[in-house]
Amino acid sequence: MAITDKIYVKNHRQLSSQLETNIPKGAFKGATLDVLFQGAGLEKLDEATRDRVLDFAGDFLDCDCDNNPYCGCPERKFIRYLLELRAQGLGPNAIVDVMSDDYMVYAYTGDVLSFLDNGVRTLEAAEGLARVDGAGETTDEIRREKRNLTR
Repeated sequence: MAITDKIYVKNHRQLSSQLETNIPKGAFKGATLDVLFQGAGLEKLDEATRDRVLDFAGDFLDCDCDNNPYCGCPERKFIRYLLELRAQGLGPNAIVDVMSDDYMVYAYTGDVLSFLDNGVRTLEAAEGLARVDGAGETTDEIRREKRNLTR
């Protein structure tokens, strides 16, 4: 299961109540993306909540794909965001705190830790394949990325 399937809307019930519609708890579920992408009813939200929802939509839902927001770009952008937070030296607890502050979404710390651990294991496998293939430059690049996740 992808990490984006484990990202949830903070204050989900309050947000649904303000929007006067039911939305799934998952931030990347189709109905949630529809509400954010179309912007229907966002004027009903209090200003602080609206700002965070619009930040989320602007940062993750903005692409030129024909199938937007169902093209996979929002999920890839969010994964990149998580990896950038980790590269800044933040641990799983801090990453959860930052995503909550930035976008009113959260994940369980254990899920973030598993995501990062799986990333390291995938990079270790890619590093081994690159080494066997004799791709020294690629091996070095993978090693640097792995270091960003493990420090």
